[in-house]
Amino acid sequence: MKDAGSGPGLKQAREKMTAAGVDPLAIEVFAHYYRQLERGETGMIPESTIDPLDMPSIDDVEVDPGAALQALRETAVIKLNGGLGTSMGMERAKSLLCVRRGLSFLDIIARQVLHLRAEHDVPLPLIFMNSFRTSADTLAALARYADLPVDGIPLEFLQNKEPKLLEKNLTPVGWPKDPSLEWCPPGHGDIYTAMTASGLLDTLAAAGYKRLFISNSDNLAAVPDLKLAGWFATSGSPFAIEAVRRTPSDRKGGHFAYRKSDRRIVLRETAQTLPADSAALADLDRHKFTSTNNIWIDLEALRTALASRDGILGLPLIRNVKNVDPGDASTPKVVQIETAMGAAIEIFDGAATIEVGRDRYIPVKTTNDLLVLRSDVYDIGPDFVLDQAADLVPFVDLDGVYKLVGDFDKRFKAGAPSLRKATSLVVNGDWDFGENVTVVGDATLDGSRGRVEAGSVLGS
Repeated sequence: MKDAGSGPGLKQAREKMTAAGVDPLAIEVFAHYYRQLERGETGMIPESTIDPLDMPSIDDVEVDPGAALQALRETAVIKLNGGLGTSMGMERAKSLLCVRRGLSFLDIIARQVLHLRAEHDVPLPLIFMNSFRTSADTLAALARYADLPVDGIPLEFLQNKEPKLLEKNLTPVGWPKDPSLEWCPPGHGDIYTAMTASGLLDTLAAAGYKRLFISNSDNLAAVPDLKLAGWFATSGSPFAIEAVRRTPSDRKGGHFAYRKSDRRIVLRETAQTLPADSAALADLDRHKFTSTNNIWIDLEALRTALASRDGILGLPLIRNVKNVDPGDASTPKVVQIETAMGAAIEIFDGAATIEVGRDRYIPVKTTNDLLVLRSDVYDIGPDFVLDQAADLVPFVDLDGVYKLVGDFDKRFKAGAPSLRKATSLVVNGDWDFGENVTVVGDATLDGSRGRVEAGSVLGS
């Protein structure tokens, strides 16, 4: 592809990516979106261009057990594992966080898959999309599971990286103080480029696998499900996303809709929503469903789509403006070119969504979520699947002093309180928690500094 009509920024970016050893296909994908930025495209999806979307529930679907088992036998599992958990103060793979009893996210994911293999006698390869920063730690943590790799199938492939661009002129930013801050990931939509460039798609097809189940490693509820595998395999759909009903906590998050112009399903992210449409984004009665990022893909349909587009699916652009140092608002504004994995739903004819329960969507994005996961709200059974033991999942809002995992752990040295009977826990100020603390109903702690003594019962 030629850079005709492009300013010096794209040439500089190409040279920088080539020097860093970025795969040529990833460079062409970056160039595709760079040109869109030059044309002034923002990737915004105005409310006036979409209609609300409804969908069937997996609870109302009948699936033949034999077909479901065969579908699972032909499925490979991919976990997105490139995140460092920087928003929680981590500098290594977020999936290395301890969940409970010395088990990390990675431990539980590995054991979930090993259990399913044994229970159903299926190969079910498990593959991680790592970043350069998470690869070594992840592989070291998984080394204890000698039976996890499947012959001929890699345990990982690497996502790509791209330069951050100065907002004022779209040239690659230079930051000698910390050169690593000059780079960013291209969003999880990069998975399609990374799978192609690494040869993974061809490897899986040659080994006889027909479909992929992809999900985030921080969502331990995203287990390769027998019924969902059977539904997808018999649906005839090339691409499907599991969706959940939006709750008040999802008001600022993305949602599904129909595009009026062609009636295709689209996934509108928050960064693609105009400020004037923020009320519509937050309207849970209008836009009822959000994505779990649990995705099912027909492998041959994906390979065909990529081949017909020269390896560039053409996902909608997400123009993300940040500071070159995310922790310092005084540093220059940069544009990060991103795409979302789920946005590929609009690429495929016959793509589908299916409603699932919240028991398949338990992401951990903050220490609020981590406290719930470490508490007794969920049991972890012999199959290593999270089972909700509480009547409801409580609302947790911890003070800013708990935002970073290191600070969070110091204040819960004796472990998480019991939240099984809690409705909400709001902590204002800096509180240390003793052992065997129980929260019942609604509880609020106020004060600049305090301690919750061992055995305390909070709330009503």
